Amino acid sequence: MTAARLAHHGLRAVVALAASAALAKPPVAAPHDAPPTVPSAAVAAQGGSASTAYEGVVEALRQTVVAAQVPGAVVALQVKAGDKVHAGQLLMRIDARAADQAAVAGAAQARAARAALDLATSDFERQQQLFAQGFISQAALDRAHASFKTTQAEASAQLANAAAARSQSDFYIVKAPYGGVVANVAVVLGDMAMPGRPLLTLYDPAALRVTAAIPQTAAAELAGPLTPQAEIPGAAAGLVKPVHVQLLPTVDVASHTLELRLDLPANTNAAPGMFARAWLSDADSTRDARLFVPAQALVRRSELAAVYVIGTDGKPMLRQVRPGRSVGGQVEILSGVAAGERVALDPQAAARIR
Repeated sequence: MTAARLAHHGLRAVVALAASAALAKPPVAAPHDAPPTVPSAAVAAQGGSASTAYEGVVEALRQTVVAAQVPGAVVALQVKAGDKVHAGQLLMRIDARAADQAAVAGAAQARAARAALDLATSDFERQQQLFAQGFISQAALDRAHASFKTTQAEASAQLANAAAARSQSDFYIVKAPYGGVVANVAVVLGDMAMPGRPLLTLYDPAALRVTAAIPQTAAAELAGPLTPQAEIPGAAAGLVKPVHVQLLPTVDVASHTLELRLDLPANTNAAPGMFARAWLSDADSTRDARLFVPAQALVRRSELAAVYVIGTDGKPMLRQVRPGRSVGGQVEILSGVAAGERVALDPQAAARIR
């Protein structure tokens, strides 16, 4: 065998050996892509629990549904929802043409009754004079007296009817019972007002309160020296000290809660129906620590409040939480997270990670 053929066979052997070695070596798996990272912060635990929040609502101490007292079409509407009015201000008018005619007729009947009464009085006085002179009998005097009394009663009835017609005509003019804000107008021009039908709703913005349901076990905390405070997100900055605190003595049989009422100061910028919280101070320092997350980590969608919690695999997961009050850029989380967990600071970026 020549040297060239030996070299050729040797090269083929080397190639075959390399191929077999490559087939025998297990394939290397492609590395998995690491999940993208988002900036995050740890859930911070600060101090002992100093207070407990109970959800409530803002109510008006004076809120009136003004209703119609007489039937008729609405012919004038002077206010709209949101207007401020003063006591006695004209709110609307109801068609009073029929009532005005009835008042005119009543006044005419009253004048006729007065004239008949004057005539009956003069006639009775003459009958008394004739009786004193002996020209008529006692029976005639009695009949004259009875006729006078009848005419007097009829005149009184006519005068009362005229007064009622005049007072009823005032019912067609609707005025504000006190100064306040028009919350709602339930009619438009041309609507038919009927007795008892609501026309508008009026409330006094200077007399508001926060009403919250608290457990019966928490009622004992109100006996201490610390006064409950109210929080109205979006209406008042920080906590509001009430001017009066009232705890109703009855307990709801279904929820075993008591109604707590916190009267707000007159300058509180709130409206009936707003969401509010009642904070009850607690001097017990042995309770669990308060948990806080950065305000930008909180996601609010209508009634939903949530945060994106970074899992052990590095992926964020949306979790519903119950937020409390805000303190210096931090939001207290009452439930939903644990101390030490990490939450995403950019919720929009965390929502794109799958």
